[in-house]
Amino acid sequence: MPRLVMKFGGTSVANVDRIRNVARHVAREVAAGYDVAVVVSAMSGKTNELVGWVKDADALYDEAEYDAVVASGEQVTSGLLAVALRKDGIQARSWQGWQIPIETSDAHGSARIAAIDPARLDESFRRREVAVISGFQGIHRETGRITTLGRGGSDTSAVAVAAAIGAERCDIYTDVDGVYTTDPRVVPKAKRMERVTFEEMLEMASLGAKVLQVRSVELAMVHRVPTTVRSSFDPPDAARPGTLICDEDDIVEQQIITGIAFAKDEAQVTLRSVKDSPGVAAAIFGPLADANINVDMIIQTVSGDQSTTDMTFTVPAADYERTRTILAGQRETIGYGQIEGATDVVKVSAIGVGMRSHAGVAAKAFRALAQKGINIRAITTSEIKFSVLIDAAYTELAVRTLHSLYGLDQA
Repeated sequence: MPRLVMKFGGTSVANVDRIRNVARHVAREVAAGYDVAVVVSAMSGKTNELVGWVKDADALYDEAEYDAVVASGEQVTSGLLAVALRKDGIQARSWQGWQIPIETSDAHGSARIAAIDPARLDESFRRREVAVISGFQGIHRETGRITTLGRGGSDTSAVAVAAAIGAERCDIYTDVDGVYTTDPRVVPKAKRMERVTFEEMLEMASLGAKVLQVRSVELAMVHRVPTTVRSSFDPPDAARPGTLICDEDDIVEQQIITGIAFAKDEAQVTLRSVKDSPGVAAAIFGPLADANINVDMIIQTVSGDQSTTDMTFTVPAADYERTRTILAGQRETIGYGQIEGATDVVKVSAIGVGMRSHAGVAAKAFRALAQKGINIRAITTSEIKFSVLIDAAYTELAVRTLHSLYGLDQA
């Protein structure tokens, strides 16, 4: 029988009534003839509560024990959903990550999946059972300790399970009915996309769209797992198709620009009067890399006499103060004149595989933003996207301008 993985997030399983609703969605797919594996998150708000308890117990907590505590939220949900399914006459059992097992690295709090042995799930399917799996967690084989995958890790669990069992599709159920051309709260005319490529979704997820976790999209792309974003709040007997994330070849007609994303958690750092000599860039960005600070946009402006340069780059806003502290400690090595920064900035990005075969796409945006009086602080581009850094006050204007410019209002 064909296999299907269904994943339900925290808002979808926030209470017992919603868990009963999830059971009805699962029953629909069982009736359609699928062997179903369901991956669940903790109830909405429970992970934050568990994290708070750990920090209250000890601000300098042991990371392995932290994982043991926070992984329990998904265990509760998986057990409750199995109970609800059995009440509806559907054979089901709950599985914790270590029972399958889902093997991971030993990086507690941010582990990466190393392998999944599907043998026990295969046996469960032969018994005609729905496998209800606790997402977000796994086990490190050598230590035997429970690990967690980081926030949004249940998405990653679901795609990894789908790849391991050879599922026909992985359906991610959330509180929205698909992937939109941009945030509908900013642009009311934003449209739900029927299909989007893996590459586009990966860019959108990494550039501010919060629908899917980046690592889950990476896994789906590597293993070519068709993934659908759907709403758990649709009636189970009238669920809409959502948005399919798939190969570029599966999309008949592709727009130049597919979507507009924006990220408000950016900060800009500028080093003035840096000596323009070999090794300076390494002196700046090496210590930041050692501190696991992700640097995005980088702009270098050399002075007229080519003796000094100004270096501007962006980092996550949460790492802004740490970045300044690290660079201050490296001032003599780097040899810069002064350091400047800003946190009231936002990165706005346009994404689309159609950019590969069309020239002047970004230039068109730059003209449109200039006509609106929006100053661009920095620019970065890749094969299928470009991003601009602007003052945060112009976020909505910029997003609406680009959304209309590329015809997404009529998409």
